[in-house]
Amino acid sequence: MQERIRTFVIATLAEMNYDTAEVTGDTDLGPAGLDLESLALAELSVQVEDEFGIKFDMDELETTALMTLDQFTADVARRVAEGAATAGSAA
Repeated sequence: MQERIRTFVIATLAEMNYDTAEVTGDTDLGPAGLDLESLALAELSVQVEDEFGIKFDMDELETTALMTLDQFTADVARRVAEGAATAGSAA
């Protein structure tokens, strides 16, 4: 699942006109790496929410900017798994 999320995030960043040629799992999303600003982080978060059926709080964007690509995709994978577990227990 994490690899699928990673592929989606990189494709989304490319669509947002970010240079993803040198992006690795250790690339920071914020100033030390891709330098995504708050609006770009919000757009990326919305795209991920729509694709994977999860939700981010807007106050989490500052924390997201400090994450590497691998940390972000692991967080998304965790949220997806938690959502699936919650949905499964509700059935």
